[in-house]
Amino acid sequence: MGRVLAVCGLPGSGKGEFASVMESNGIPILSMGDMVRDEVSRLGIDESPGIFGEIAAQLRAEFGDDVLAKRLCDAVDELLDTNDIILIEGLRGTAEFDLFNSRWGDKFSTIAITASRETRFERTQTRGRSEDGDISAFEVRERRETGWGLDTLIENADITLPNESNLEEFHTNCDNWLQEFRK
Repeated sequence: MGRVLAVCGLPGSGKGEFASVMESNGIPILSMGDMVRDEVSRLGIDESPGIFGEIAAQLRAEFGDDVLAKRLCDAVDELLDTNDIILIEGLRGTAEFDLFNSRWGDKFSTIAITASRETRFERTQTRGRSEDGDISAFEVRERRETGWGLDTLIENADITLPNESNLEEFHTNCDNWLQEFRK
């Protein structure tokens, strides 16, 4: 059986950049954030900075805090049949972690991407995503995600990759980490 990795981090930390490096190395990526974006699209709701968090919160309230994880597990298992590593991008809650950990045990690891609050906010202002807003929206999003246990996930991650550098250096650090992990 292959390995399942889940990357977590506060908004703007670099989870998506980490995922893009993994993908360029042939690792399949399943994005929890994309699942929420797909739900917003399916519902025909106009995209705005707060809507993605609202829909994620509604899904959790209606179906449980691990709803996205439950929806993702079978797809991960299917990919494990033909891949040695699978990456889940956007782990945000302890309920998701608990489900993944119980499903894959010692074949499951978490990676936290960390960056200062200032760096993260600056990144959200330049990346052009509809879920990113002003500093107030950034703070609301951060509070919501830490309320799901994201801060606990970051603190207890198996691996921590700091991301205060430029994009090229971060990509190099991610590539180097992956080469070591694969040994």
